[in-house]
Amino acid sequence: MTAAYELVVELGYPGLSVEGIAARSGTGKQTIYRWWPSKADVLLDALATKADLHIPLDDTGSWAGDLQAFLAASFRVGRMPGVVHILRTLMAQAQIDQEFGQRFRVGFLQRRREALEALVERAAARGDLPAGRTARLVTRVVFGVIWYEVLAADADAGEELIEELVVLLAR
Repeated sequence: MTAAYELVVELGYPGLSVEGIAARSGTGKQTIYRWWPSKADVLLDALATKADLHIPLDDTGSWAGDLQAFLAASFRVGRMPGVVHILRTLMAQAQIDQEFGQRFRVGFLQRRREALEALVERAAARGDLPAGRTARLVTRVVFGVIWYEVLAADADAGEELIEELVVLLAR
């Protein structure tokens, strides 16, 4: 996964190949294909793993704090080299390849939604989730905004957007 990530940052998605991933990782093509059906799937796993590692679900003691920490970490990951390009590429691939699209929705999109839903559920259990805020609403707003920034804007949103989302969803 590291090899795929490094190569796509260096060469772009068109320059990425299973052969290149195998060579960079010091393994054979057969090993790559044993675990992943395509180069897009290797990138999908790499990105999902990066998100899991770098976007903690720590309990800050409040819904606003948890949401702010989640968003700040998400935006930090988005600023890592190549991440926005990979997100755009995977979303595009998901639109043209139905089978990959299903794997993308389950292996990345649903996984990120479930992480945020866990924070919402914790806030509800604590009693500090504002009335009218549900996991469904929060995930739609947060990821709708994030995907808009990735796909249609410059994807350089920062602290101001994080604060606006926290105010909208937590206060």
